[in-house]
Amino acid sequence: MDSNHDLKITLIGTGTIGLSFAVFHLTHLKSPSQLTIYDTRPDLEKYIQDTLLSFYSSSSPPIPAISEINIAQSLKSAVEGAHIIQESGPENLPFKTALWKEVEQHATKDALLWSSTSGIPASQQSREMQDTSRLLVVHPYNPPNIMPLLELVPSPDTRAELIERTQEFWRARGRVPVHIKKEVTGFVANRLAFALLREAIHLVDAGVVTVAEVDDIVQNSMGPRWAVAGPFKSYHAGGGAGGLEGFFKNIGGTVQGCWDDAGRANVGEEWEQRIFREAEQSYGSVDTTERDMITRRVLEAVKLEKQTSKDD
Repeated sequence: MDSNHDLKITLIGTGTIGLSFAVFHLTHLKSPSQLTIYDTRPDLEKYIQDTLLSFYSSSSPPIPAISEINIAQSLKSAVEGAHIIQESGPENLPFKTALWKEVEQHATKDALLWSSTSGIPASQQSREMQDTSRLLVVHPYNPPNIMPLLELVPSPDTRAELIERTQEFWRARGRVPVHIKKEVTGFVANRLAFALLREAIHLVDAGVVTVAEVDDIVQNSMGPRWAVAGPFKSYHAGGGAGGLEGFFKNIGGTVQGCWDDAGRANVGEEWEQRIFREAEQSYGSVDTTERDMITRRVLEAVKLEKQTSKDD
């Protein structure tokens, strides 16, 4: 991987994910001129000028002048000479297949090609490329300028060397790139999150709790716990000397009972309007600035405590 002194990164797409990645890269590159942004919107430079500020916090490095960032006028000029080309465009398969076909025509042979899609596999996106081994999904957890996780999801054709180079890039910048071994709908983080969401919807729809009460329960139990240890480590610890096996020996019957009684809520069913309305009444427009500020502090505190424990 090239050093930060000459590394050139191109971002395609300026939605929430694209601009969040822009902020991340700008805080790690030696010069803003090493970043190129491309989007088809006609007011691109003004849009970036007006929007980029909202992704910075008081603790972020100084915001660069937009004039220092390369705003590309064409896809060809955007990708030529780039070491990394990262796409955060619409979740639309025809768009992505056409995009990567064109990118491949102009990108250098050893450029890393990443898609930050939330659910369209690399094997589908790359089907019109000459070399399908080049594309890798790099799925962030929103917002990527704050959240450490990157899910690296190759197609069966993706070369191992590209996965290794991608892991090296993110690890060097303090992120947690996890190699997902098989393409699976929604990847892993979203599958776990959506499983909890489905059960939460079921419990609210059944009249067990309210929307706000579910959030209170998660924020005051699993939320803090999972910031320190994931489900396997948590329940392995919960089993005491017997570990995870001991945990299941102790309350495996309750676990199975919950699984047997798990919610069957499906998108498009009758629960939607009532629960959507309850969420709106409870929260209105959520202040993501406050969310992101608190999330930063939680992550910093966990990182500091873990480092202190290692040093002791």
